[in-house]
Amino acid sequence: MSTPDTEEIERAQAWIGDAVLALCARRWILARRGAMDGALQARMTSNQFLSAFGNPTAVEARIGRIYEADGLEAAFAHIEETLFPLVEKQEKNRGRRR
Repeated sequence: MSTPDTEEIERAQAWIGDAVLALCARRWILARRGAMDGALQARMTSNQFLSAFGNPTAVEARIGRIYEADGLEAAFAHIEETLFPLVEKQEKNRGRRR
């Protein structure tokens, strides 16, 4: 049986991180909008959005590592502190363009 290589490990961490990000985004949307908004959730979790912070897989993998090491609330705090300020800025700009 072979051991996973670094890329496989990062992809696995990113897979978990992606799920944590999606859950955090949905909670954030419901708390701020009071309703479901699938389009906003898709924007918040897209590779295009994540690429503003680096390689999307690496961004998600970091979330996954934080979740694994420190739990869900720590991962949510990381997401809310690092990613969501840009979401707020982008959504404010979207509102101005309408």
